[in-house]
Amino acid sequence: MKRKLNVIPLLIISILFFLLNWYVLSGIEVVANTPSTPLFFWTIIAFSTALLIYSISRIQTMGMGMLFKIATHFFLILFASELLFVALLFLGDVYHYISGQPRNVNWIIFDLFVTTLLIGTFIYGMVRGKYAYRVIKHTLYFEDLPQSFDGFTISQISDVHSGSFTDAKAVQKGIDMIIAQRSDVFVFTGDLVNNKAGEIKPWIDMFSKIKAPFGQFSILGNHDYGDYVNWESPQKKDENLNNLKKYHADMGYRLLLDEHIKLQKGNDKIILAGVENWGIGFGERGDLKKALSGTNDADFK
Repeated sequence: MKRKLNVIPLLIISILFFLLNWYVLSGIEVVANTPSTPLFFWTIIAFSTALLIYSISRIQTMGMGMLFKIATHFFLILFASELLFVALLFLGDVYHYISGQPRNVNWIIFDLFVTTLLIGTFIYGMVRGKYAYRVIKHTLYFEDLPQSFDGFTISQISDVHSGSFTDAKAVQKGIDMIIAQRSDVFVFTGDLVNNKAGEIKPWIDMFSKIKAPFGQFSILGNHDYGDYVNWESPQKKDENLNNLKKYHADMGYRLLLDEHIKLQKGNDKIILAGVENWGIGFGERGDLKKALSGTNDADFK
């Protein structure tokens, strides 16, 4: 039996979306009142909306690939900038209503300027900001930390999403920053790819350069399981996951799948455990009890 689509919420959202854009256009026309302005404006709105709807409809077959990213980023930039423009425009209209004066052209120009700055900031953040890597250092204190591990250092990164990489030099810069920390152990905590294992293949050699005296360890994130792609068969999905596990090994990372290892230093040891992905709404695969099986309560974990 087919599910019935509840059109009322969709209709309400569509009406509100139209009114939002109509109000935006009314402000733009104060400074650009030409016959082509409405056509140009509504063409952009229609294109961005259609692109978003199409990309969402193709998630199951294409996954959250480049088309989906472009569509969602473009739409979010447009929507966020419109909200800012509307907020400032509304303030100007309140003054216009109270004072009885016509809309202030200079205020709307200022509104457009601020909105343009926001759009530019968004675009920079999405194109270049993803490579704005930083090293954030934290010192942790534990009363029961084995003495030999006092001063022990860990480098941790996550959410690489290698399918989004486009700039090898920028990625290498991030790798060099990790290597420069000269940490005792390196851990990668999930989401090596967006959807498919093959995304990391061009970067395996680069990431394999990360080494640490006590080893390199990793776990899987929700994107690593291929859940956001409509695979030809369950076997293809399993094959993708197995390939990804192999790529972890190719990079020199010991993938921990609900298991633990012991890091030994002198006469002391600590337990490093790794579970499969666990998160409400993102798959609850991890089994911490299984991962810690065979350890003692007295062990530092």
